[in-house]
Amino acid sequence: MSPQEREEREKRIARGIRNTGLACLGLAVAMVGAAFAAVPLYDLFCRVTGFDGTPLVGTEAPTETLNRRMTVRFDTNVAPGLGWSFRPEIPQVEARLGETRTVFFKVKNEGQRASTGVATYNVQPAQLGAHFVKLKCFCFDEQTLQPGETMDFPVVFYVDPGIAKDRNLDDMSSVTLSYTYFASRNGQPLASADQGGAKPKL
Repeated sequence: MSPQEREEREKRIARGIRNTGLACLGLAVAMVGAAFAAVPLYDLFCRVTGFDGTPLVGTEAPTETLNRRMTVRFDTNVAPGLGWSFRPEIPQVEARLGETRTVFFKVKNEGQRASTGVATYNVQPAQLGAHFVKLKCFCFDEQTLQPGETMDFPVVFYVDPGIAKDRNLDDMSSVTLSYTYFASRNGQPLASADQGGAKPKL
């Protein structure tokens, strides 16, 4: 092999190594970007499809109501570290499919200082998430309550009459809307936080 051929061969090997390195770097950057995008994309997917018990968000009430009725139960929880009480005005309602209903939830800061919380939610059974539509809700809205302060928040919702067309849901007669209040910071729920408050009264 001549010196010129050897030099050309070494250049090809160097280019190959450089290209492989750049490809690996690009793949690593893409994977990091995908990891950061996964949570908001999954959240968007759930909100659009009702997947995993995520209620849909509507802008207007349906024009059709059916005689078939659905019992909607309400479950409220407060995560450890947030000294609030949280309960619905009534434990459950019965609604016709397509009928718009409004239920108020009462939240009170039982602690000795101001604290901030945010509510998350889901629907059970999960397959009904695609048929449970909220028109107005306090979930994901950060709230700050002073010691002893009480607030009432409405939830306006309906069960989509389209559920009647799903033969797999013929036996479904009840659904549970479950909320959990977490201590929050900058709009993000925290697993726990020292809020210096009293134990929640549920």
